[in-house]
Amino acid sequence: MFGESKRSESSVDGWQDRGMSKHRKPRQSSLHRFSAIAAAVVLSTIVGACSGDDASSTSVAETVANTDIATTVPTTDAAVPETEAPMAAIDQIVAPEATTVTDLLALDRPAVIAHAGGDFDWPHSTMYAFTQAALNGADVLEMDVMLSSDGVLMVQHDNTVDRLTNNTGLVSSYTAAELQAMDNAYWFSGEVWSDHELADDAYIYRGVRTGDQPAPEGFSADDFGMTTFEKVSLAFPNHVLDVEIKIPESATGEVDLVSAKAAAKELARLIKETGREKSIVVVSFSDEVLTEFRNAIPDVATSPGQDSLVNWYLAGGALDPRDVIMQAPPVYEGVEVLTQETFDRAHAENRAVWVWMNDSAQETTEFYNKLVALGADGLLISSPTKAPVPSNAS
Repeated sequence: MFGESKRSESSVDGWQDRGMSKHRKPRQSSLHRFSAIAAAVVLSTIVGACSGDDASSTSVAETVANTDIATTVPTTDAAVPETEAPMAAIDQIVAPEATTVTDLLALDRPAVIAHAGGDFDWPHSTMYAFTQAALNGADVLEMDVMLSSDGVLMVQHDNTVDRLTNNTGLVSSYTAAELQAMDNAYWFSGEVWSDHELADDAYIYRGVRTGDQPAPEGFSADDFGMTTFEKVSLAFPNHVLDVEIKIPESATGEVDLVSAKAAAKELARLIKETGREKSIVVVSFSDEVLTEFRNAIPDVATSPGQDSLVNWYLAGGALDPRDVIMQAPPVYEGVEVLTQETFDRAHAENRAVWVWMNDSAQETTEFYNKLVALGADGLLISSPTKAPVPSNAS
């Protein structure tokens, strides 16, 4: 993996029971029941006054039993059919063509990898974005992870919450609950990751998280907040996940490798807990962090760290055998690194090449097509709706 940061800054089923709400049986009319009983009492009284014969009493009882009281006594408590609630959007997702890393690499076409859920099309790293990406046919959901102040692995790209929410400060200074309560679509306007200079009405999902405006049909306010890795992992059991372990910094800019290594261990634990070993790819810019991760869980596909990838590119250095997918941008420090030769070298070593865009100008169907023509095996794109390759969208 080249660069300091992206853009400068086996199938597992059954984790969720998302069954539709069950219909309740229509209520019987309480007035109907009362009328039947009253009629029986009145008729029994009349007949009893005329005759003390038991047979006559039985006859009256049979008559009442066979009388359609509902046709003679109007009811005002008629059952009203219940309206079925709309199906949740996430329940409409169709399983992708490949549900494991092995199957993904065997596809005869480039994989569509939704960067942060497709942050030019939908709000960055929200459940809303991941769900929309899956509905639009993305093969892989890409995300970045780091720890909250109370040790929860959050899906978050930046070191601070400033770019996406209306809050400020380091991610590591907030608890998971505090992060999840934030409006993670506050600055989303579309066609760009985040722009704070637009008119208020440009931020089309602002306030959904806080209940100030309704959520789109099939979604809830929670879908527009910051989410946890565990929630995404459980919610999309059939999608391969591409997860980058971020390297957080302190308020004064010092790199916090201790926190990143702790995040690597927590990610390994959650992968085991959710059975994700065969359906996840893990990467980090730090080779040290990747070593920590591989020591914690050895049988998971990875991508090389920055130092390893540069060494491979410049000096032909060896990569870890678990680095089955190389992830790199088209250009690094002004140098075009993803040339035809680069793709050919990687393929000769039986490694796939996934390309992540490091310039917003690259987020076009035309540029995506150019990379496919060069031999890209996967595209990490911010606009899945512009993907040039076939998808499994229903």
